[in-house]
Amino acid sequence: MSEQMTQAEIDALLNGTATMEEESEATEDPLSQVIKDIIGEVGNISMSQAATTLSTLLNRKVSITTPKVKGVTIKDIIDEIDIPKVATTIEFKEGLVGKNVLMINIEDAIIIADLMMGNDGTDLADKVFTELELSAVSEAMNQMIGSASTAMATMFDRRVDISPPDVEKWDTAEDAAIAMPNHSELVCTTSFKLSVEGLLDSEIMQILPIDTVIEISEIMLGDEAVVLNGRDSIEVQKIEEPKQEVQAEKSVEKEAESVSIQKPKFQELPRNDTKGSPRNLDLIMDVPLDFSVVLGKSRKTIKDILSLSTGSVVELDKMTDEPLEIYVNGKLIAEGEVVVINESFGIRITNILSKEQRVRHLK
Repeated sequence: MSEQMTQAEIDALLNGTATMEEESEATEDPLSQVIKDIIGEVGNISMSQAATTLSTLLNRKVSITTPKVKGVTIKDIIDEIDIPKVATTIEFKEGLVGKNVLMINIEDAIIIADLMMGNDGTDLADKVFTELELSAVSEAMNQMIGSASTAMATMFDRRVDISPPDVEKWDTAEDAAIAMPNHSELVCTTSFKLSVEGLLDSEIMQILPIDTVIEISEIMLGDEAVVLNGRDSIEVQKIEEPKQEVQAEKSVEKEAESVSIQKPKFQELPRNDTKGSPRNLDLIMDVPLDFSVVLGKSRKTIKDILSLSTGSVVELDKMTDEPLEIYVNGKLIAEGEVVVINESFGIRITNILSKEQRVRHLK
């Protein structure tokens, strides 16, 4: 059972003197300040971790400023965003419900992709955003969201698992409308100022569904549940604590415990002004990886496979003088040749693929 909080308790939770209706009319935002503070702080911590990861990938200093949080409909977003955009959609598989959408400008995505390929990110005025750039941005977003999920898991004290990111380019407002079909749905947007040292100073927007916002608020507030009823009102409810029984000689009385409601306090994050990329590879040096070498491949029909017998020869699609392919966790990273060490086969690495070549093989 849960009981609806009084208006006085709602005002206390919001730390203001205006009623919910007055505040909603004044700000045209259905999210309470408490909820926006929570989502802003969670976004600040998780995206700061993501910025550190991006800084390592790009070998540039990356900073993300304090976020701005507000509640809007999907239609509002479609009407206001500047097209074209690169949108990354991540679905929470465990720990949270719903999806997380990140949007960045196409010009910023091109710069990030160019840096991922080992270039300097300059002279890109006429650069076209192709499948190659899309793959590079997808890899960057995958690493960033992975780091952000790890940060959230630490904050929430629970496992947070995500699906692989789905990255797509929105060339027109119609593309955005198709990708987000529920135009009347209320969502929470968190906008960050994204800066990559000497190259771009832009904005990245995060979109969370209300169900996800509610769950994050419940986790951070502990014993309080936040319920949104439509765009123009918020009803804040309290999960009732188990009542304690007081034994008397002739009767048993039950008293409900009082709950003290306070605005959550979060630790101030120190400003990171350290120049250069962070060196944190030591943290993952003992992580095992699958190392494999491919001699060659061949495509056969079921009939051909069933006709194989002892002594049959299968021709591969690789010439005798061509280098062998070396894979780590299924990703092509190098080429080499076979050598014999004592009585065992080995592989001598003859070529390490460049960043651009590795990105080409991500698809």
